[in-house]
Amino acid sequence: MDKTIVMSLGGSIVAPDGVDAEFLSIFRHHITSFLEEHDGVRLILVVGGGGPARRYQQAFRTITGSDDHALLDWIGIAATRLNAELLRALFHPLCADPVVTDPTAEIPFTGRILVASGWKPGFSTDFDAVLLAERFGARTLLNLSNIAMVYSDDPRTNPDATPLPRLSWKEFRAMVGDEWTPGKNVPFDPVAARKAHEGGLSVIIAAGKDIENLSAILEGRPFRGTVIES
Repeated sequence: MDKTIVMSLGGSIVAPDGVDAEFLSIFRHHITSFLEEHDGVRLILVVGGGGPARRYQQAFRTITGSDDHALLDWIGIAATRLNAELLRALFHPLCADPVVTDPTAEIPFTGRILVASGWKPGFSTDFDAVLLAERFGARTLLNLSNIAMVYSDDPRTNPDATPLPRLSWKEFRAMVGDEWTPGKNVPFDPVAARKAHEGGLSVIIAAGKDIENLSAILEGRPFRGTVIES
């Protein structure tokens, strides 16, 4: 187990519409218990914007008719920061430091948990998580969202789509491309995928609300998800 575990926590499971207080309560209890049982392990949570980000971005598009990516990103980043402040408060006092808004800045990590939000236009919270994983020496990044696995195609529209338990970065990047679009719905941001590939990082895609499955991942037991690695 890495001494520092990095989770890219999809906004879709934190705030799919309103805040999912039931899930956050269960998640908080599980993470707190896990850290109590594994002395010396630290956790970095990087959270997305979820439903609020998408609603506000759509309002901007509707009102202005604009698809300005930088402005849309700033709207989404504001939503990630609200979610991050909630997580920081929920995990106090284990999370003693301010929310990280710039993964390249000087970052104190004095507690057991560090929470990060979005950074700047052109980058998703997946990319921020990759930067933090590299910075703090994590070899594997857990990407937890409402997507349980990567499929050969969209299973919502193609009944013949098959789950892919293991992929190389080359295979995954061929599926998602190389460009980031605000609000883009892919298992892992293409720009983050390129960065993770270049850095030799492994990423596990799994369903964030499946707490038993999350326990299996953290404890090194068999789990349901997709592993992407070089």
